[in-house]
Amino acid sequence: MMAFQRPQPPFLYPAVPFTGEIQGGLEDGLQITINGCVHPSASRFAVNLQTGFSENDIAFHFNPRFQEGGYVVCNTKQKGNWGVEERKMHMPFQKGAPFELCILVQSSHFQVTVNGSFFVQYAHRVPFSSVNAISVAGSVQLFYITFKPPGFSSANFAPVTPVVMPTAQSVPGQMFPNPGIPPMLYPNPTYPMPFFTGIPGGLYPSKSIIVTGTILPSAQQFHINLRSGSDIAFHLNPRFNENAVVRNTQIKGSWGSEERKLPRQMPFHRGQSVAVWIMCESHCLKVAVDGQHLFEYNHRLKNLPAINNLEVAGDIQLTHVQI
Repeated sequence: MMAFQRPQPPFLYPAVPFTGEIQGGLEDGLQITINGCVHPSASRFAVNLQTGFSENDIAFHFNPRFQEGGYVVCNTKQKGNWGVEERKMHMPFQKGAPFELCILVQSSHFQVTVNGSFFVQYAHRVPFSSVNAISVAGSVQLFYITFKPPGFSSANFAPVTPVVMPTAQSVPGQMFPNPGIPPMLYPNPTYPMPFFTGIPGGLYPSKSIIVTGTILPSAQQFHINLRSGSDIAFHLNPRFNENAVVRNTQIKGSWGSEERKLPRQMPFHRGQSVAVWIMCESHCLKVAVDGQHLFEYNHRLKNLPAINNLEVAGDIQLTHVQI
């Protein structure tokens, strides 16, 4: 049964300081990923796995400090009292730079990786079953916090192996070559473009897909496709030269009628990071951008499990894909 467990919905662009519930608490094999950016003038920040919304009981305190050459403090607080600090005299974070921090819950310890590299293990001092909240404070901006339960098949937390698929035919508009990306935009080599990956089990109600990246400074357009074989069940196509977000479906090589209406201004901007969250419901897809609902798209292809591939192409550099 564990393999069919669905992940908790992510927290997208939460304001710091932040405290959020971990639904069902911690369990062996749960992976939590915190993606954000360190402030350029940062002194320290902290991620806590704790009991409730107070800070009296913190099972795991992860506290990067940038003074004295940089080091990370790990600790546990019980009934308001800190234990003995464990310090690692190495700083894996950089001021002003994005990061991905992953905490894996294991039976005897927490395992921490930063930007895909192992950083530290921290032995449990209290039962991790008491933890039901996560908090983040300090000199950091958050993009998202995601949860991957044990045994859940996902493109998150591991380099993605692209699925070989036919090249899209009749994609509306010309696709422009990607210009050079400024270093601060954090290109991630695990996401080659165009990007293809499978969606294990296809779509089903409550299924979420998250795509985040940085739109290139001279972008003309990009697209996110949800595919069913050679058909495109959902085509999401921001076009900057038209100031439009086009949605459509392609069946047997023919495009249907475009949908362009938006309830608010264009949410995609050249040179800026963006998070697209696609939530499947029984009759439609709900799409949110940077944590705010944007539109619904009624299913035109009704066989949801057959919609089992994701494609991203165009003028965007991916930083994270969660399937």
